[in-house]
Amino acid sequence: METGRALAVSGVLQSATPDPDRGGHWLLRAGSRVGALRTPGGPVVRIMPKTPVSRLFFLLGFSLDPARAWRDSREGTVDTGAYDDVVPALAHAVERQMDAALRQGVLQGYREVEESALVVRGRLREAEQIRRHFGRTPPAEIAYDAYTADTAENRVLRAAAERLLRLPGVPGPVRRRLAHQRVRLADAAPLIRGQELPRWQRSRLNSRYQPALRLAEAVLRGTSPEHRPPGSDLLVVDGFLLDMNQLFEDFVTVALREALREHGLTARLQDPHHLDTAGLIRIRPDLVVRTGDGRTPVAVVDAKYKVERADGLHNADLYQALAYATVLGLREAHLVYAAGRGPERFHEVQGTTAGPDGRGTRLYQHSLDLSREPGQLLSAVRHIAGRLALAGDRSNSES
Repeated sequence: METGRALAVSGVLQSATPDPDRGGHWLLRAGSRVGALRTPGGPVVRIMPKTPVSRLFFLLGFSLDPARAWRDSREGTVDTGAYDDVVPALAHAVERQMDAALRQGVLQGYREVEESALVVRGRLREAEQIRRHFGRTPPAEIAYDAYTADTAENRVLRAAAERLLRLPGVPGPVRRRLAHQRVRLADAAPLIRGQELPRWQRSRLNSRYQPALRLAEAVLRGTSPEHRPPGSDLLVVDGFLLDMNQLFEDFVTVALREALREHGLTARLQDPHHLDTAGLIRIRPDLVVRTGDGRTPVAVVDAKYKVERADGLHNADLYQALAYATVLGLREAHLVYAAGRGPERFHEVQGTTAGPDGRGTRLYQHSLDLSREPGQLLSAVRHIAGRLALAGDRSNSES
């Protein structure tokens, strides 16, 4: 009963209600999140994605870093081993990336250290020395650069390994390998709960770490959500939950951005605008396609992780797309769904000003079948990009 109540207030499920026909049982309905979770003292709840797990990790890998070869070279997927559940596949993928990153040894770097010491090294922190030890003999307040393995990169990897070791459902062999990676990273300081992730900068020196770091950050951002329902103590749900809404949006926008470069166009993700002239109502389209110089918008795209309805209509989505087109001064807007009746359909809006071709504002609906192979999926994205490029050609011809 307590577990049911905890899940009901957690917000990680679409709904959790008592079963009216069976006492002590709850009816759970998944939302957009997949993975596994466990409330303190409760059972493990696994939420399986409709999309194949290998495809799910392809979407994740591509959206994190489309240019790098840390996805499997043959299929374009993250190495998830033989696992078809989200958490085991994730743990396996992260451990394999860590092993590849650490194969040449643990990365070290310089970090500024400030401490009290009996021997002066580096430089004296004069203000601290006077404030703390005025007129006294050592210790001295010093600062120096230490060459150490306690770097931001190693702290992120260690934190991800420790988080995965606490997740329910990590297979024994993977758990043992993760424990081994944690030992290799023992010189990195552990993260304190609630602490922001250490910031690291891409460089030639940490290039071998970058694939593992991006996947590790995805783990740390998707684990152990905390909730505070009204009048209750902090509830910690232990597990890994991947938001499919965000994952689909990230993949569509990043993949379109990459494909649009072939047409000489640029794209801005989460481009902020205002619906009203007073600037009170903010809107943020998922992707705004612009000319090569980035100045002029030519198309707008919004990604929706939902199935296009049988009649093809999601009225609220169409209203939203029309608002985007109106604010940006465009004669078409595009919606991309995770599944639908066909590759493309459109609705022409009444009362909108017709262009030289006699057409009013059009709202296009596209669909991507996530069960398709990665190559086919990217080909479908390139087709949508070509459709967006045509909008750019019409815009240039009208100007």
